[in-house]
Amino acid sequence: MLYLSSMRTSFLSLIGFLTFLGFSCGWNNASEKEVIRDSSITITTSYNPLFLDSVALQTFLESNGWAKAFSKQMNDFYTDRNFEFAWFDSSGLSEQAHHFYNLQNDYISRLSDSSLFNQQFQDLYTAFANKKAKQIVANKEVVNTELLFTAQFFVYAEKMYKGSNIQLADLGWYIPRKKVNLHALLDTVINKKVTEIINLAPVSLQYPRMEQWLFRLAEMQKLEVADSLPRLKKSLKSGDTSSLIPRIKNRLHFLQGDVLTSNNLFDTSLVIAIKKFQERHGIDEDGIIGNKVIEDLNVPVRKRMEQLLINMERARWMPSMQDSTYVLVNIPEFRLRVFEDGKNVLKMNVIVGSEANNSVIFNGNLQYVVFSPYWNVPESIVRKEILPAISRNKNYIAKHNMEITGYVNGLPQIRQKPGSNNALGRVKFLFPNNFNIYLHDTPNRNLFSQSNRGLSHGCIRIAEPKKFAEFLLRDQPQFTSTTMDSLMYLEKEKWVTLKKKIPVFLVYFTSWVDASGQLHFRRDIYKHDQKMAIKLFQP
Repeated sequence: MLYLSSMRTSFLSLIGFLTFLGFSCGWNNASEKEVIRDSSITITTSYNPLFLDSVALQTFLESNGWAKAFSKQMNDFYTDRNFEFAWFDSSGLSEQAHHFYNLQNDYISRLSDSSLFNQQFQDLYTAFANKKAKQIVANKEVVNTELLFTAQFFVYAEKMYKGSNIQLADLGWYIPRKKVNLHALLDTVINKKVTEIINLAPVSLQYPRMEQWLFRLAEMQKLEVADSLPRLKKSLKSGDTSSLIPRIKNRLHFLQGDVLTSNNLFDTSLVIAIKKFQERHGIDEDGIIGNKVIEDLNVPVRKRMEQLLINMERARWMPSMQDSTYVLVNIPEFRLRVFEDGKNVLKMNVIVGSEANNSVIFNGNLQYVVFSPYWNVPESIVRKEILPAISRNKNYIAKHNMEITGYVNGLPQIRQKPGSNNALGRVKFLFPNNFNIYLHDTPNRNLFSQSNRGLSHGCIRIAEPKKFAEFLLRDQPQFTSTTMDSLMYLEKEKWVTLKKKIPVFLVYFTSWVDASGQLHFRRDIYKHDQKMAIKLFQP
């Protein structure tokens, strides 16, 4: 039966193919009958001429080497639809064909992005755009045009929703790349006649927000006037006057749309604009213009576009998580956010790994809350820090509330007991992983007020551990606020298992758009953006 079905499909495809080569004098309606005769058979069948066959597809792939990367998707797509055309219908080029062409052209023209430009695609679209059905049937390029549309759709969708073919581990990124089924995406676009492709693609909430800002930056770049502001010998604050202030006001108006006076007075409206700028760039929000503010004001829009493109690429890798509960730690922002049903319900400052001890970019499932934890000192810290300290002070172990629990190859195994000076504070949060990274409290509360909080050995210290524990244990009523207070002051650690594991993502975004639509930038503290720029922008 399968063999006969295949024979029938091939036969119908042959009829369609012959029709396109000019063996038909007109468009065939479904009600019309075509009689095929040879010396042995007579078949009467109804058909639509908009069919191709696997031979035509393979010929196309061999002639267009760039499309071979999508050979499986194209074969699967046309096999599933019995090799019926997708981009043509009884009126000519379909509505979806026109929409996709305009969508891609809009992206190319707004960003001057030549990576998606295909001259043959442009030429064939122009050739068929206004042709009627009979003209199309008689055109030998119709098969090539159909296949070119499909291949170009896969090129576009892969770039926009899946991302470049980069080895993520080379960039220190260990969150698995989100999977995008391009074949299924195209099926939905064609069969459901969907015009907003981005609504179908499994993208994060960030991605469409970033894309809209990318278009805005592209328009701003056309209007930008180069005006590099000099470094300051002394910071400017409210009430000051300076010949530089009008230039700063002009730059803020251009970048943020702030409506400011044109005089040289540092007035109240400028204080508000500066605080807004500082908040968007991760600078202490004191309303004072220092050299950090000047440096960020001087960054050209073109460089900000590149920074945004780098982070859009990262956003393509991320799962959508639009209706989920999860924890997100953005390393360059030094901030933890908790999302419940897609809404940000909790946020707090964090301390991340230093430039010498990068926090790893990965994901896991938060499973345990450990109150009054021991700190099992990592072997590297024992070798580099504790052993030298012991050689200088024999009482170092006792003084720091530590104990030796054994030896491995002559190296002491050291842990710090629960207490006020425990390096992990009063509670830690575990999501088992190969990197030995976790979230924890800290006795050094003063560090959370610093603007640059890249200070740890790699683990994430959080500013409000009790509030975080209360959220995690919200569906376990036996753990009241009072109970948690007592658990934080035990002599031995207490493990609590969550009823339901919660996904945790340690990510690296130096640019994003917040819920109010404001575009943010941060410094590339681990130089990951530099590595990405080489992959994305250099030949």
